[in-house]
Amino acid sequence: NGIGKKKMKAAASSADGAMAAVAADESLINPHTGQPETEDERDERTRLEKEATLTEEEKKTILVMGSYALFLSSLEQEYVKSLQHINPHTQEYIARLRDESMLVELLTKGQAYYQREECSPEAAILAQLCIEHLYYRHDSIAKHVDKATEFYRKYGEVEMLHPACIMSSNTKIESDFTKFHPASIQGKPTIRESTNEIVDSAELVSKLAAFVYQHGTDREKTRAMICHIYHHALHDRFTEARDLLLMSHLQDTISNAGDVSTMILFNRMMVNLGMAAFRLGKIWSAHQCLAEVCSGRVRELLAQGVSTGRFSDKSTEQEKAEKRRQVPYHMHINMDLLEACHLISAMLLEVPNMAAAEERRARVISRTFRKHHDIYDRQVFTGPPEQTRDFVMRASKSLGKGDWKTCANYLTSMEIWKLVPGVGAEEKIQSVLFEKIKLEGLRTYLFAFSSQYDSLSLTQLCGMFEMSKNEVHSVVSKMIINRELYASW
Repeated sequence: NGIGKKKMKAAASSADGAMAAVAADESLINPHTGQPETEDERDERTRLEKEATLTEEEKKTILVMGSYALFLSSLEQEYVKSLQHINPHTQEYIARLRDESMLVELLTKGQAYYQREECSPEAAILAQLCIEHLYYRHDSIAKHVDKATEFYRKYGEVEMLHPACIMSSNTKIESDFTKFHPASIQGKPTIRESTNEIVDSAELVSKLAAFVYQHGTDREKTRAMICHIYHHALHDRFTEARDLLLMSHLQDTISNAGDVSTMILFNRMMVNLGMAAFRLGKIWSAHQCLAEVCSGRVRELLAQGVSTGRFSDKSTEQEKAEKRRQVPYHMHINMDLLEACHLISAMLLEVPNMAAAEERRARVISRTFRKHHDIYDRQVFTGPPEQTRDFVMRASKSLGKGDWKTCANYLTSMEIWKLVPGVGAEEKIQSVLFEKIKLEGLRTYLFAFSSQYDSLSLTQLCGMFEMSKNEVHSVVSKMIINRELYASW
């Protein structure tokens, strides 16, 4: 019974009881010196011996436990989480946004590393994350953001610059430091255009998306395709975006995705595609894209707000999951602009349809517009329009009477068009609206008042709607051919 507790424990826990008991009693001996050593000393000696056998090239390779791609993915998730929790109306949020370019740069380097190592699946993961931080930026905005980020990286905060360099004039100052501060010699620091590499965002996003299509999983391919379509639509490349959407059959397969965040991304893409069609004057396509998402609960479908109603049947866990899916504030789609595009496209389709319904039974094109129109009609007193919906409803009443000029004035004077990105975008939208309102005003007038006339003069119609004879002739002929207007030339 002279066996100690240590020997008994080793004997009980090992299959070779006797051998383990003997091993537990032995001390660690250094084979080079014959002296006893601890386990930590043995590990350090083994490490040094292994390092001595490495070549110079092998010494440059640092072994890291874990997955580098997984680490970058976690870093990206934490960055998005920080944006969700910071108040977007503070300087802290703007300061955090500066880190996005560094994150994209880090993801790009990680993708290049995995491509060199021929690890395509990991490279596709990082390429997809890169796309998700690039697809929502319009070129006109991205240029200024990148320039500001480069300035901060080189010179720091603008507030921290010395007052002498900010207030110095552009005139050349003699370098007499007894009279002038050294900071005033060079003037305010600037970032030259030549130092910024001019990047074609469309080519970059297409290149990254093509890599994901080739090497990514089904979920990554779906998200890359949605981001690719979104980027095309954002820059008014509606035809390319529509072709990608139709070729990918996303509308048929998205319901089987089973991923809520991917479905939210799809909703954002459809809304942006509809707004792109609206900016180009494709009213029917715009309404088709916007009608489903804008019919109700728009903020929830776009992950730009959480419904906290008194009669909500969501559990606490569901509410937390919904908050985690929220899109960062700088990626939001302006709700007033979205509502304006949806209601105006519905108005231009529904008002002529409502005028024609008095003569024949016509199907409802937009139930949402009809509901708002009926509510507006039932109001006892309607003051001057203030909100976007009020402007559209007031314009629709004028259009229904054939007063296209008043309708155009209401819609083109809305302040919301200033939020559309791009050079001259506001003027382009106003000119497109002006032409579309004239055309639909003519159709509405003919639907509403054609029964009051025995004959109409082409010259008179041209004067009333400020259109050329060919345009009026084309509109009236289409209505006659489609049996919308019973008349002849």
